Order: sequence, then C-alpha cells, then structure tokens
Amino acid sequence: MDKTNTKIQENKEYLTTLDQAIGDGDHGINISRGFQEVMNKVSGQAYEHVADVMKDVAMTLMSKVGGAAGPLYGTAFLKLSMTFKGQDVDYALFSQGIEDALNGVKQRGKSDTGEKTLVDVWSAVSERLKQEEKFDGSVLEETARTAMENTKDTLATKGRAAYLKERSIGHLDPGSVSSFYLFEAFAEVINEGE
Repeated sequence: MDKTNTKIQENKEYLTTLDQAIGDGDHGINISRGFQEVMNKVSGQAYEHVADVMKDVAMTLMSKVGGAAGPLYGTAFLKLSMTFKGQDVDYALFSQGIEDALNGVKQRGKSDTGEKTLVDVWSAVSERLKQEEKFDGSVLEETARTAMENTKDTLATKGRAAYLKERSIGHLDPGSVSSFYLFEAFAEVINEGE
C-alpha cells in the first residue's frame, strides 16, 4: 500500500490532468486523498491476515474517496478481503481474488471490458494471472501497462467520458492509469522478493 500511495501522490496532478480532459477533473485529488487516508489507517497496525488489511483499505476508500473511484476501488479491495479471509495468500488465491475483485467492480459500475474504464486493466491482469502459474512482477506490470495504454485508442462508452463520444479517443482513462500504478507497485514488491 505504501508503494501504491507513493505512486498516486507523485502522479496526483497527472491523474487530475487526464481526468480534466475526459472526466470531471477530480480523480487525482480524490484518489490521492483516499490512499493517503489508507496509509494513515494501516500504518503501524499489526494485522494477522492480509484479508484484514484489504478490509481496512476498502472501508477507508469507500468513506474517503468521492465520485465513482471510491465505491469502485472500495469494492475491489472488499472482494479481495472476502476471498482472502482467514487464509494465507498464495498465487492461486491471489489470482482468484483479482478475478473476484474484477467481478465486483463490473457489478458495482455496471461496466465491462472495452468501455474505457479501470475494468480494462483489472480484466487484463486477471486473465493473465490465470495463464501463469506463479508470481512474475515483470509480466504483471507489462500486462497492466499495455491494458492502460490501450484505453487511449478506445471509445468511451461508460462514465462521464462517454458523453464525449469520439472525442474521448486519444486520451488515457484516468482510472486505468491509477489501476496501473496499483499493479505496478505490486509488481515492484514481487520483484523485490525474488
């Protein structure tokens, strides 16, 4: 969470700029406030299970992040918490957790892959995890990066960007970019552990 928060804080203005182009311009502000609150909540806490961390992250994001990002990210982390509950997280359980998180985000946002939302990144990562058998930070980062970059050429059909129709093409989806930072941070943690 610390690495994710650092990336989000460092790119707050960039995320805001992206959202000003095709959204309501508050994604960077909202998501940076949310992850700072997450760090305030989880730092120094002694957790027995990963699921408990995920639950605190979910509740913090849901209560502190406005707009669509709070409920969507909150749902993702809540689903991770539910999947991980009471268990040590190995590769198979992590992969299942990401799939469950993706399905939760789809349901919450009433969205699907290819609509130029953060679902595009989560979906690509989920699919790739199913193809692999063990953690590989490089594969995870590259998959998330490619999916994020692909949103630039995608016509938005969901969210505020959908009102722009063809003018949404040529812009990265801000939620996909913040999701990329999350998976990039996780990939770095994996690489450090190798």
